[in-house]
Amino acid sequence: MKSIGIVCEYNPFHNGHIYQINKIKEKYKDYTIIAVMSGHFMQRGDISIIDKWKRTEIALKNGIDLVIELPFPFATQSADFFANGALTILEELKVEKIIFGSESDNIEDLKLIAKTQIDNPIFDKLVNYYSKAGYNYPTALSKALEEITKKKIDNPNDLLGISYIKSIYKNNYKIIPESIKRTNNYHDKTITSSISSATSIRNAIKEKISIDNQIPENEKEYLNNYHFIEEFFELLKYKIITEKDLSIYQTVDEGIGPLIKKNIDKTNSLEELINLTKSKRYTYNKIKRMMIHILCNFTKEKAKKMNKITYIRILGLNNKGRSYLNKIKKEVTLPIISKITREKDDMLSYEIETTKIVDIIFKSNLVKREFNSIIYLGDEKYDKE
Repeated sequence: MKSIGIVCEYNPFHNGHIYQINKIKEKYKDYTIIAVMSGHFMQRGDISIIDKWKRTEIALKNGIDLVIELPFPFATQSADFFANGALTILEELKVEKIIFGSESDNIEDLKLIAKTQIDNPIFDKLVNYYSKAGYNYPTALSKALEEITKKKIDNPNDLLGISYIKSIYKNNYKIIPESIKRTNNYHDKTITSSISSATSIRNAIKEKISIDNQIPENEKEYLNNYHFIEEFFELLKYKIITEKDLSIYQTVDEGIGPLIKKNIDKTNSLEELINLTKSKRYTYNKIKRMMIHILCNFTKEKAKKMNKITYIRILGLNNKGRSYLNKIKKEVTLPIISKITREKDDMLSYEIETTKIVDIIFKSNLVKREFNSIIYLGDEKYDKE
């Protein structure tokens, strides 16, 4: 039994995701599709507008067979760390291929660039040179790669794809990377067609603009109640004011902590705080990621302890996903968790802590949901409670 892996956030699930799933099903008809999905917090410092169980249900209803949670310590960090966590899970689950969206859709170029980052001794020196010249890390990386390979890769999905490929090479994984042409611009902030970016869809929701043509019909019932990261600003502000040293938190350098504390007194929103603090070195997304780590008490000490995937947590599955798990579970070396009982794992315990923080605003009894059965979309009615 063969499988395809997808790494996703689905924040929210939209027609572009339907397009990707349908393309996979056209080419790989009998494969099980496994999605490794971020929980309540996202890689670029955002929060899921609806909870992870609703997103799991939506994914299962639209062609995904098995949804696995990417733990917070991996879901909210740099592209390389994010990718390494996801690929570790997919390798454990004996996935044959990872398929991802790509602006260039040139897998050979992406492989070349990934190998350059790993093997070329000049690469790190060039990145360091451009960083010292005042460029932020993504720009320094892009410039170094272009100088060595004569290929310009600076689009977000291409860069993330390179991180997936690097993880495969570094760890000698058997997974084969494959890309699908991305049909919209990730940076689009406004809706332009039926396939639009998640960013533009979130902005439309904020502005009360209809997104009916951008999402599948069976998702609409889930989007009648949603939340945004801005709603957590007062909690974040309290944390920043009362914490003596912000540099204890992951991704917060010693130099930026005092500036954040200084700026918090001048701002009344998360947007204001980020815009006042960002610079050439500290990009908007990097600052936003820092805010998530401060909000969720994700310290450097915790990050150091939680630097490896220690379990595989199922959020939901259908009959096909269950059949696949039954066939490969004896080959999986990590614990497969379908229901949290008294199992002791620091990273899993911390995942529940972050859900408690989310539920301060969501007020949906999400912590209780952490201890319920997985979502099963099969012959029996799946669990919603």
